Amino acid sequence: MKYLYCLLAALLIGQTIYAQDETGEEPKLIQLSGIVVSGDSLTAVPFSSVMIKGTSRGTICDYYGFFSLVARENDTILFSSLGHTDGEFIVPDTLRHNRYSIIQMVRQDTFELAEQIVYPWPSVEQFRDAFLSLNAPRDDYDRAFENLTREDIRLAVQGVPMSARENSQYDIQREYTKLYRIGNINTTSLMNPLAWAQFVQAWKRGDYKSKK
Repeated sequence: MKYLYCLLAALLIGQTIYAQDETGEEPKLIQLSGIVVSGDSLTAVPFSSVMIKGTSRGTICDYYGFFSLVARENDTILFSSLGHTDGEFIVPDTLRHNRYSIIQMVRQDTFELAEQIVYPWPSVEQFRDAFLSLNAPRDDYDRAFENLTREDIRLAVQGVPMSARENSQYDIQREYTKLYRIGNINTTSLMNPLAWAQFVQAWKRGDYKSKK
């Protein structure tokens, strides 16, 4: 038990010494709040990083650039944000109150990132194999011929609906035909010899045979 008491006393003394500064007084805690703005346009810089130098304590600004954290006197506060230069602020040791507000300005900064090339292949060997096995067209004519096959054109035409102008022309033509046939007997191809001749020729060619 004696050794346990000695160990607890040593821990308490160590915490007390650590909490005191060089003058032997406890450091004053300051509730530091403020806004990070851009010095060029005086607009808020959202989500800036606010860190206390030499420690792992800090915070992040909100969407409006506001931040609030607890710091000690003479602490160095570091401000950083992507696209802006770093800022620095030292907490004064002459404050009369334990609250302090600041407006920290940072300047816009332009920098270039290194080029990053993204490939769909995980390795150079797989890229080489895929490139060598690629049956690419030889020239522009071959590429155009492959893209303009009858099947591709038929599918493309079927998928394109009639435009407003085409619908209007079709409706006008139908109304014109209706007006032209007013008072006349509707024509039929059953008594038309030319239509019968075309039908016989199509029959001989096999146009009406079922295609399997």
